Amino acid sequence: MNNIKTIIDKEWLEVFKNRFVLFTVMLLPVLFTILPLVMLFAMRSSGELTGSTTDVPPSFMAACGNLAPEDCIQVFMINQFLLMFMLLPLAIPVAIAAYSVVGEKTTRSLEPLLATPITTVELLAGKSAAAVIPAIAATWVGFLVFVLTSPLVGIRPAVHAEILSPTWLIAIGIVGPLMAVMAVNFALIVSSRVNDPRAAEQISMVVIVPLLGLIFGQIAGVLVLNVQLMVSVAIGIAVVDVALIYLGARLFQREVILTRWK
Repeated sequence: MNNIKTIIDKEWLEVFKNRFVLFTVMLLPVLFTILPLVMLFAMRSSGELTGSTTDVPPSFMAACGNLAPEDCIQVFMINQFLLMFMLLPLAIPVAIAAYSVVGEKTTRSLEPLLATPITTVELLAGKSAAAVIPAIAATWVGFLVFVLTSPLVGIRPAVHAEILSPTWLIAIGIVGPLMAVMAVNFALIVSSRVNDPRAAEQISMVVIVPLLGLIFGQIAGVLVLNVQLMVSVAIGIAVVDVALIYLGARLFQREVILTRWK
């Protein structure tokens, strides 16, 4: 554990010197928290917050249960912001992890680390944790701010209760961290195989595609965000995480990086 903690401290010291990475970590949570609040406030001011039932897919209206139509419309709109919050644990760790290996290679700070007796598992665990922890912390803080301030912009009490429903809590508290682990390990695999930090980050952003499928699926009415869906997503991502962790450890060849990676 001491070795892992040392790597985490080193990663944070090195990575956050990069202005682009620091900008990504700091700006995205602020933007993704403020933007929904501004949109909700603007819609309330223009009288559009109640909306029309024709704007909501019938499958979602049917899943609203005893909620009033106006509340169901707001829940549908709010769910779009849930998916926005779920982008944070994907985008933030990718920016950190993509720089983690290839960035250190370009600055020639990776070779001394690989030459130490630290194991590959400890090395990857430390680098993963250094990227996952800021992403989860930023997501949870942003969500907390959104929960506390959303009633001030016109969210009805029944809708505010939905924000604290099991669906949201599973998405933010369980699916989000699992997605962060997935993004980090995929980015580490990519970062260890390419030679340019920006190329590593661009390739790693592929992990956002499944979330985009959820977004478009809900808008089209094909999917309804509920507890069952979130639990299924959590299980699926957990399986992918295990596979990526195993694959990453197998593909990370420190001897090749030390001697032949150019």
